[in-house]
Amino acid sequence: MSSNLPSTSAETRAAARPPSHVAIIMDGNGRWAKQRLMSRIKGHEKGAEAVRMVVRVCRELGIPFLTLYAFSTENWQRPKAEVSALMRLLRRFLQAELNDLIRNGIRLHVIGCRERLPDDVQSALAEALSQTRGNSILQLNLALNYGGRDEIIRAAQALAAEVQAGRLLPSDITEPLLSARLDTAGIPDPDLLIRTGGEMRVSNFLLWQLAYTEIFVTPTLWPDFNREQFQGILNDFQRRERRYGRV
Repeated sequence: MSSNLPSTSAETRAAARPPSHVAIIMDGNGRWAKQRLMSRIKGHEKGAEAVRMVVRVCRELGIPFLTLYAFSTENWQRPKAEVSALMRLLRRFLQAELNDLIRNGIRLHVIGCRERLPDDVQSALAEALSQTRGNSILQLNLALNYGGRDEIIRAAQALAAEVQAGRLLPSDITEPLLSARLDTAGIPDPDLLIRTGGEMRVSNFLLWQLAYTEIFVTPTLWPDFNREQFQGILNDFQRRERRYGRV
C-alpha cells in the first residue's frame, strides 16, 4: 500500500529507510532487440549496461544485498543458439567485471544449481567467487539455473534426508529450519522486488522469500532501465507502509 501522508508508526519509519535487499527480474532484453530489428543476444548485451548501473547505485546508497534473476531453470527451453550465446555473455561479463568487483568491495554469490552450467562458465564463476569472498560492501547474488520451486524441493529433500537419518523429527521442521536449507540461507528476504518489462508475474523467482516483499513493476524494458528510474522506485519504496499482516 502506498501512502504519501506522514506517519509515526514503526512500520512506516522502517520503510523510510532504503531497502536492505533489492531483487530484480530483468525482463525485456529480447523485446528491446526486436523493436530495433536486432538479434535477441544484442538485447542481452545491452542489458549488461543496466546490470552495471544497478550494482553501482546499490553500492553508492549502501544497499547491502542485490539479487539479479540472470538465468532460470526454464530458460534452458529457449533456442540452443540463444542459450549458448547467453552462456558466452555470462562468462565474458564475469571475466570483464572481476577487477571492478574486487576494487569496489563487492562479493559475488550464486543461487541455483551451478552443476548444469557449461564448464567454462563454472570456472569463471569459481574464480570470481574465490576472488571476492572477503568483500563486504555489497553482496551481488546471481540467480543462475535457478527456480523457486526447484529450490524449495531441494530444501525439502535435505530435511527429509535428515528425518530419515534420525537426526530430525518431522515436528522439528520450522520456517527458520527450512529457510536455512534454501540457496539464500543467511541472506535477508528481499524488501523490494523490481520487475522490468511490464509483466505481472514473479516467474518462479524467490517464491519462499517474497512473502512480504514490496513489488514494483515498470513497463520499461531492461536495457532502457536507467539510474533515474531506479532511484524513483527506491523513493517509492520509502513511502510505502509495510504492515506484515498487522493493522
